[in-house]
Amino acid sequence: MPTPSDDALHAALARVNDPEIKKPITELGMLESVDAGDDGHVQVTVLLTVPGCPLKDTITRDVTAAVSEVEHVTGVDVRLGVMSEEQRGALRDQLRGGQAEREIPFARPDSLTTVYAVASGKGGVGKSSVTVNLAVALAEEGLRVGVVDADIYGFSVPRMMGITQAPTQVDDMILPPVAEPSGVKVISIGMFVPGNQPVVWRGPMLHRAMQQFLADVYWGDLDVLLLDLPPGTGDIAITVAQLLPSSELLVVTTPQQAAAEVAERAGAIALQTHQRLAGVIENMSWLELPDGSRSELFGSGGGQAVADSLSRSIGAQVPLLGQVPIDVALREGGDHGTPVVAQDGASDSPAATALRGVARQLARRGRGLAGRKLGITPTARA
Repeated sequence: MPTPSDDALHAALARVNDPEIKKPITELGMLESVDAGDDGHVQVTVLLTVPGCPLKDTITRDVTAAVSEVEHVTGVDVRLGVMSEEQRGALRDQLRGGQAEREIPFARPDSLTTVYAVASGKGGVGKSSVTVNLAVALAEEGLRVGVVDADIYGFSVPRMMGITQAPTQVDDMILPPVAEPSGVKVISIGMFVPGNQPVVWRGPMLHRAMQQFLADVYWGDLDVLLLDLPPGTGDIAITVAQLLPSSELLVVTTPQQAAAEVAERAGAIALQTHQRLAGVIENMSWLELPDGSRSELFGSGGGQAVADSLSRSIGAQVPLLGQVPIDVALREGGDHGTPVVAQDGASDSPAATALRGVARQLARRGRGLAGRKLGITPTARA
């Protein structure tokens, strides 16, 4: 009986990505051995990053499927081992790409990741719902997206994204869970506290938590990073401005005047932190009735008023990026862990359509050239 080709087996395994790091296991040093018997039975030994890896079943399934497609393979046996301390250290250094430990990659001058801090003046305006749906919609546009649940006291992103697994820790590096099928990477303090336990921290601890989320988490090469800020202009908003000075603010408000006035304060912090205001998003703008008319339950005009006021304050145009109507599917998506833009049967709902429109505007901006290495070396004139 013909024996499976070693080259074909390795080529198949090179298509198997680690589900957390999103890179081939062959590049990460996770493939220890591949042995093919004369009867076509193949034994593959894969080294997990840590004992009890939460996604070991996914790795086993993907390896089995990939190897089974190779010609002359009659069976696959996947054995799982664990990386040694030296191997984990080599993996950590490889992923950091030579960057110093504790360095925030998004704060580097050559970073090409666009960072949006999603802010609101008060709670209850749907800021987290907007954040998670924008993240998934941007991923649908082909971008690599990450989300930091920076609302330490009121964390809700893991539930809204349907994430139940805990992060994997490789020494002092944290691998963030990935929301499927969107591929959005997510980190939240809610992944580290048991049950629904409250977080009772003060300023310095909040600052340290944000620093760890940005520096110790392996984010990979992101196009966009979204931070779901807590309401108001407190410690976290100031910390984000300090740690990520190039981050841009997205202000979420509802139409009524009382909410709009508070939202203006959240946006006006950009004058003190020197952040750019990317735009305003109005949520809960109206309820579409069965006869096609609209009921403006919370009034109207608040989003445009905030955009106009902030434009006058900073002396530059701040656009109203979109108006998101009240939609039961949006609420249900948050409760069930499936953002409305990704829901079967609801992806064309009024809220999903509006949120996709905002995402397309942000996606069109693309990655800038600032800080990009040109690969040229200046020489003195002869």
